[in-house]
Amino acid sequence: MTRAQLLGLGMSSKAIENRIVLGRLHPIHRGVYAVGRPELTQRGLWMAAVLACGSAAVLSHESAAELWGIRGLSNRSMRGARDRTPSVIDVSVPGTTSRRRRGIRLHRRHELPPRDRTRRDRIPVTTPARTLIDLATQLDGERLEAAVNEADGLGLIDPETLRHAADERSVLHGVPALRKILDRRTFTLTDSELERRFLPLVRAAGLPAPLTQQQLNGFRVDFYWPELRLVVEADSLRYHRTPSQQARDRLRDQAHVEAGLTPLRFTHAQITFDASRVCAVLRAVAQRQRLLLLGAQ
Repeated sequence: MTRAQLLGLGMSSKAIENRIVLGRLHPIHRGVYAVGRPELTQRGLWMAAVLACGSAAVLSHESAAELWGIRGLSNRSMRGARDRTPSVIDVSVPGTTSRRRRGIRLHRRHELPPRDRTRRDRIPVTTPARTLIDLATQLDGERLEAAVNEADGLGLIDPETLRHAADERSVLHGVPALRKILDRRTFTLTDSELERRFLPLVRAAGLPAPLTQQQLNGFRVDFYWPELRLVVEADSLRYHRTPSQQARDRLRDQAHVEAGLTPLRFTHAQITFDASRVCAVLRAVAQRQRLLLLGAQ
């Protein structure tokens, strides 16, 4: 509780001091007290830090991510990590706030609109969208993508909603880095662009040219090698597919397996941004298929 809250309940300054002496109130920060005992849980420490920074303060950045349950973070991946310690709590405050607090890292904002503020376990905190935008100013690309994945997996926010939030907050510093991650995750190609980018990878892997856009087992497939009994599909959305899309993909793959084919999937983003991995997988699977077909003869 804060001193202001205790005074609002009718307690006098002298009564507050007496309770501190008697061990019923334990100062955590200036004007913020633990009631009954000094030991606090992590959530208690977060609440105390926010209370110490004023009524407009909210938990933010890495501390907000931890409160939301996004735990796949590492101080080593932070920019400027040498001056961070695990005990520091991130709190965002209005730009006019200047008072420093021990153990609290202040992030001064010109404005934090209501749409970016919420509560979790009664602790004022930035929303999942704003938390990820803030993290984008601190995390490298790999760790930022891990944070986005984890937020998606926890059901906090999906990539399309996050992209919309980033578009609405385009002036914020973290938005360009976050958009880069989101574009890689939901990158799509037209059929002609997909063929133009994928076919050189096929040649680099030592495979013959495939048939494209064929009807096979009741489905249109992207790439097909009859002589290898191999089908390659390119998924436009890697991480956040709807249940109906997932079910249709399973039926498609099952139909191909039932017909004696080997289905293989890559994302559009993999084909564009991770060509070496795609080539390696194509080469290995094609070699396995050749051996299997030779053994069957």
